[in-house]
Amino acid sequence: MFVMPTDEGMPMKTDISCGPAFAIAEIHVPPGGSVRVEAGAMAMMRGDVTITTSTKGGFMKGLRRSLGGSSFFVNDFSSENGGIVGVAGALPGDLVETAVTGEAALLVQSGCWIASDPTIEVESKWGGAKGFFSGAGLVLLRCSGHGQILLSSYGAIRPLTLSTGETMILDSGHVVAFEDTVEYRIRKAGGWKSLFLGGEGVVTEFTGPGRVWMQTRSTTDFVAWLRQQIPSSSSVSSSSSSD
Repeated sequence: MFVMPTDEGMPMKTDISCGPAFAIAEIHVPPGGSVRVEAGAMAMMRGDVTITTSTKGGFMKGLRRSLGGSSFFVNDFSSENGGIVGVAGALPGDLVETAVTGEAALLVQSGCWIASDPTIEVESKWGGAKGFFSGAGLVLLRCSGHGQILLSSYGAIRPLTLSTGETMILDSGHVVAFEDTVEYRIRKAGGWKSLFLGGEGVVTEFTGPGRVWMQTRSTTDFVAWLRQQIPSSSSVSSSSSSD
């Protein structure tokens, strides 16, 4: 359980349960308070809660479209007399909370931001070629300000802390978030042969100081596995013809 302050300064308690496989967070919105949630992440509401959909939070300064598979619409849940909002990720996995203190912003992989205090500014940061070659989406979200943030994952989340100059390499599909004090670069895991034949593609190299959050499963690998299981239209046609 953690306390997420609202823009009115009233504390808002949040309980995370059913993790790390199927986590859900129940956010207790106090009277006069609110919480900002990713579009489609609401799983449950109780009590006096109203919803306002917008592009608040600096999402591409009002760009009303989707990039990298994540909606840039957000829902503000507010309450006059107090209520509960339950949020959950799209894939089986965990939810963790962390504080944004103003000393370092968080860069969150597209799809891993699920909710935050209204005092947190959430901006999209175009990943360009780095995001394209990482295979982990085109968009990083920059979360800054003061308050709490909820991170969602596919699988469990493991936080790691890097000391100054310490390096760490993650498969890019396992990256959840990292502080902007951490330097990062995208590179091949090995030679071009291993890139296409060895099962290890492109990785992200981090250099401290700062914190990094990783997920124990890769959404990129999961999508690739699903594609192998789903028959193509040509194979279905060939099977029908032989019958």
